Amino acid sequence: MKKVIIRKTEEIENWKRNINSEINFIPTMGNLHNGHLKLISTAKNDNSNVNLVSIFINPLQFDNKLDLENYPKTIDNDIKISFLNGADAIFIPSNEDIYPPNNKNIKFLKAPIELSSALCGLNRIGHFDGVCTVVYRFLNLIKPKNLYLGEKDWQQLLILKNLVLREKLNVAIKSIPTQRDFDGIPFSSRNVHLSKNERQLIRFFSSELLKAKKNFQQDKKINLNEIIKKLSAKKISIEYLEHLHPYTLQKARLHDNISLLAGAIRCGETRLIDHVFLMKRSPIIAIDGPAGSGKSTVTKLIAKKLKLLYLDTGAMYRALSWLMIKENIDYKKEKKLQNIFKDISIVFKTNTNSYQDVYVNNYCVTEEIRSQKISSIVSKISSIKEVRKFLVEEQRKIGESGGLVAEGRDIGTTVFPHAELKIFLTASIDERAKRRKSDKNSKDSQEIDLHKLKELIKKRDFEDSNREISPLIKANDAIEIITDGYTINEVVDKIIDLYNEKIPKETEIK
Repeated sequence: MKKVIIRKTEEIENWKRNINSEINFIPTMGNLHNGHLKLISTAKNDNSNVNLVSIFINPLQFDNKLDLENYPKTIDNDIKISFLNGADAIFIPSNEDIYPPNNKNIKFLKAPIELSSALCGLNRIGHFDGVCTVVYRFLNLIKPKNLYLGEKDWQQLLILKNLVLREKLNVAIKSIPTQRDFDGIPFSSRNVHLSKNERQLIRFFSSELLKAKKNFQQDKKINLNEIIKKLSAKKISIEYLEHLHPYTLQKARLHDNISLLAGAIRCGETRLIDHVFLMKRSPIIAIDGPAGSGKSTVTKLIAKKLKLLYLDTGAMYRALSWLMIKENIDYKKEKKLQNIFKDISIVFKTNTNSYQDVYVNNYCVTEEIRSQKISSIVSKISSIKEVRKFLVEEQRKIGESGGLVAEGRDIGTTVFPHAELKIFLTASIDERAKRRKSDKNSKDSQEIDLHKLKELIKKRDFEDSNREISPLIKANDAIEIITDGYTINEVVDKIIDLYNEKIPKETEIK
């Protein structure tokens, strides 16, 4: 594809007609650094879309005229390195193109108060309004499939995600982690203004944040006053240093698993920001839903793609049900069950095909627990108080360090109520019966009449939803996905997109 430079807004439509492709859009204000280049190369590697980079110093983002005038301009070098790193086209409009004089069609937007009044918004009045206005203008001109942004400007990223939702824009936001220079400071177009001494100060600031993150992983505590004291001792001018909830930007709460430590300092005339994410444990995805909704298949694929542990809680209940039948254990005598459970071991082991086998007391029961005989009894056994108590405790032990995706019927409501992403996966009775009928791993289901299978599924739904302990219900903060008419891969991709929206890239498991 021929590399092109577009300088007029009216040229965008002609260019779009000629490319016959979806667009990845990477907005910048120029003076490109390695953070920008990572955005461009990531977009290039993600898909076969055309990559459009914009270079536009937005005057609405500056509340200081001198700051606008002094913003570094390196247009020739920006063009060169953009094309070298994967840009197919570069859009370099003028102020008059983006904000035509006397054009009443320009929509000047306001950033949401709840997100823009904290952190940078405290001293940069109107800055985020300017960001929203220019990005909205670009998105309506270009209509890209994907918008690539850096997590270095986390507050801005949150505000733009809000903009896309609020204005119902058909664009997916893709983010990349903060990119850091050799000395640990985040890449910024303003770093060129730093003297050698000023760079040492920002380096100390960033190192203290990274050190706080490392310490938090050990003791799960943060001491803002201690960090401020260290920075002040170096004569560093602190604009703000806050420990916040990463999505609301309100004060962090004790039960928050992921929180944000963010700060801004001034070095001479230059203002610089940095942040780190603090995590008590790795993220958890909880997937609930009725039998036959595709939970197991979807969960396994998500675990594999995101490199998370797959926790099949349903298999644990089935395994325990299998053991009770095999050993003739009277599950109605609940008081005796507690002693029996002390000697029961249920573990998962990855087999040679990269799938998990289920073992009960070192005996592989993977295939046996999928029989109709087990299906007909597991709901009753799983409703027993002592059974649920035992297995919920076992599941929580496995999930203490996070980094897993679990599926069942009470994962988001009972087992992991503080999971970062909760999904309620469901499908119609007809769809679930057809799936069960075509499931080659369920021999019993293949032999049962489709009408009878529907009745069995309805009965199972009723039992699961009406049991006294941990009934099957959708968690208040769960996202419902109805899978009728969707392929497995489409459902998996949808959940992974939701995960990527929820979880900062910087917290990904290495």
